[in-house]
Amino acid sequence: MNRAVMSADHSLPETSAPAEGALPVTQVGSLPPGTRDRRALLMRLLGTYGTIIVLGSMLLIFSVLQPGTFATIGNFRNIINDMAIGTIVAAGLTVPLVAGDFDLSIGYVASFCGLLVVGLLSYSGLSIPLAIVLVVGLGTLIGIVNGIVVSKIGVNAFIATLGTGTIVVGLNYAYSGGIPLQLTQSREFTSIAIGRIAGVPHLVIIMAVVLALLWVILNRTVQGQHIKAIGVSPESARRAGVAVDRSRIVAFAIASTCAAIGGVLMASNLGSGQVTAGDSFMLTSFSAAFLGSAALREGQFHILGTLIGVLTVAVGNNGLAMIGAPIFTQFLFTGSLLVVAVALGGIGRRYGRG
Repeated sequence: MNRAVMSADHSLPETSAPAEGALPVTQVGSLPPGTRDRRALLMRLLGTYGTIIVLGSMLLIFSVLQPGTFATIGNFRNIINDMAIGTIVAAGLTVPLVAGDFDLSIGYVASFCGLLVVGLLSYSGLSIPLAIVLVVGLGTLIGIVNGIVVSKIGVNAFIATLGTGTIVVGLNYAYSGGIPLQLTQSREFTSIAIGRIAGVPHLVIIMAVVLALLWVILNRTVQGQHIKAIGVSPESARRAGVAVDRSRIVAFAIASTCAAIGGVLMASNLGSGQVTAGDSFMLTSFSAAFLGSAALREGQFHILGTLIGVLTVAVGNNGLAMIGAPIFTQFLFTGSLLVVAVALGGIGRRYGRG
């Protein structure tokens, strides 16, 4: 079974005495206790607060470079609103990551569901509530299929979700012919994303509700505790009476459901169905989740951490746009941030146990 976290062997090999006349070689294990303790403390701090340090550094740098445009309440309000959909998708991904599994299909699911909801509204004449329910239900079904393939059939989660995602891409092109679908319904659908309640954008409200629900599921329900137990050790969880296969299926279903919700909101925000509009959610969601594992906890995936991770990615992209950086730098930034995020998460897990 593919696990999202791999442990490392830190044992040091035995060394023979140096040859006569050779200069002595200092071994890592022979460092003074004070030096080792300080190094372990530094690594533990990086693994726990590394993402917050990165976020704070970016806020400072961009505020100095663009104080009149970046460091404004209006810009920060835009950042929160713009990151809402990505946060929903990333938070859903966090659930299978907590269980120790990957889901590479979330971006493709978001793209297909966003395009499909527009098609159902514009060309099939369905009502808005019915179209949304059907599309989100389809997203849940895709997640269930992922969970069954991984847990019941035993296919590696990396391969299974990549294969499922590719099938979803095929369905996407089969349905749309590879061209965007324009929304012909009334403005009621677009108001879902662009509307406000008491001055607060709908997207921010929906994001807050989804985050709260996922936090409760993971931290205040028996199912959430089972998912966490599987992430620590599936065999130990199974011996303790946890329905491991069912819990993994639930985790994948939650991830795809959130991806489908993100796709619907994306279509509402754009006013059209774009064939590849949600594909980038996969990379940004993984970056956010791994960054979140190095925020406030020692290498553990959690909902609040993912929110901080998404904010870090959003602030970086916004700041690069503010200073006029070329568009390719955002891809370089996101990819580099993923590498940094995995490194910080690994540090947190390694030194958090010590």
